[in-house]
Amino acid sequence: MLQRFYTTKYQPITKKCFNKVDTQFQDIFMFSLSPAEALANLVVALFCGVIVAILYKATYKGISYSSGYVISIIMLTLITALVIMVIGNNLARAFGLVGAMSIIRFRTAVKDTQDIMFIFFALALGLACGSGAFAIAITGTLFIGTVIYVASFLNENSKVRREYLVQVIFKNANQPEAALHKTFSIFCKKHKLINIKKIGENDAQLTEYSYYVILKNMNKAGIFASDLNKLEGVTKVNVFFDEV
Repeated sequence: MLQRFYTTKYQPITKKCFNKVDTQFQDIFMFSLSPAEALANLVVALFCGVIVAILYKATYKGISYSSGYVISIIMLTLITALVIMVIGNNLARAFGLVGAMSIIRFRTAVKDTQDIMFIFFALALGLACGSGAFAIAITGTLFIGTVIYVASFLNENSKVRREYLVQVIFKNANQPEAALHKTFSIFCKKHKLINIKKIGENDAQLTEYSYYVILKNMNKAGIFASDLNKLEGVTKVNVFFDEV
């Protein structure tokens, strides 16, 4: 009696639930995207990528500008969107992509932190466009782009403080630090000894002094190096700078 009651009353409900779960589970491994939708995703990704590339070109202040990198930003946005469309909500494709990407080794060193920021910016926009989140992609492009441009403008107009690394190599000099400090007091606001290193052996031994300095007048860096080079016992002077 109980078995018959269960068969007649609950079996259809149980079967319906299992069919619903099975359909949802199959949807995880299936993804359909029409050509029009795919084209729309790529067009929006292209638009966002071009905006980011123009922004990068307008805000870059370094010395190693590369037009190839600008094109790479656009292509990275498009390719990321394409990858997301290929994966969709298909777990098998996602795991396959992870396995394929693990084979690739990227050897190019990115020297500027701003370049890394734009790479992540392009990746994020590609993810949004590939998933069809156009509002997020366009809003993010305009808002983050505006923030980057304003921050770059403010940083450009701020006072730049240039810190120099000075390396002076002496050979058989008497009290070299006293001679250095005298020159530093003329040209530098601040100076700090960071390293003393012995080079060579016995009679050919040299001593290298490394200092961090901030000049009173940045235009006199050449005269500063020339005066250091005239000191007794100095064989070589190296001056490196960085903006902080």
